[in-house]
Amino acid sequence: MTEPLPWWATRFIRASTAIGVLLPAAGQGHVVALAVGAGRVDAEVQDGRPHRVRVGLTAFGKAEWAAITHALAATASLTVQLLGGELPREVEQTCKALRLPLFPSSAPEVSLDCTCPAAEVPCGHLNAVFTALVARVAEDPFTILALRGRDREALLEELKNRLISAEPLHPDDGSPALTDVMATYFDSGPAPGLAGAAPLHAPRTPVDALLDQAPPFPITVAGDEVPELLRPVYRALAGEHGPRSSVS
Repeated sequence: MTEPLPWWATRFIRASTAIGVLLPAAGQGHVVALAVGAGRVDAEVQDGRPHRVRVGLTAFGKAEWAAITHALAATASLTVQLLGGELPREVEQTCKALRLPLFPSSAPEVSLDCTCPAAEVPCGHLNAVFTALVARVAEDPFTILALRGRDREALLEELKNRLISAEPLHPDDGSPALTDVMATYFDSGPAPGLAGAAPLHAPRTPVDALLDQAPPFPITVAGDEVPELLRPVYRALAGEHGPRSSVS
């Protein structure tokens, strides 16, 4: 039993029909070479003699692909599926929303050329090439993206870089993102458990405290102890005024 085609292959067949291609193209030559690049397909079809076939499709520019990858990277599930080798349907919808459709919808969007003398376009050789393209697309959905200007390696590398450089989201626990608090990240806050309390101040050592530690002098001056006579001098030097009792 034949397995159903993936959605991207079915979508490619519909786009091919829209531009006038007849599928499948049985008995219209054998495709011996097929190369897909940005904006073009080059093929060789053997039909008694070789015929060169070319299919042209507008490739998206650098700015357009930047917009696409930015939109894709914004949805983690899309990025994960693409990195896993899948092509989610949402990718086409994302491109369409940006007015950058992945698939052509009319003949003027595609250029078709063959070296055979047939007057009709597309000729049988072009039909054969599109039949081979359907098989290629079914096997590798990134063929479609390559036609629009991004091969698998380039797209996945860009998506990974965008994930790495993306600004971190706010944590689920409600804490602010690091980028929001960098300006005050190294500022010291209140000690744990003291939120809302008045700031603590260490007691200031009296300027004359050293006199309180001095040993007793054997002499007095007019009946006053020497430390008490020196105490006003210490305070004056420190800019303090007024009487103060010594610390015993």
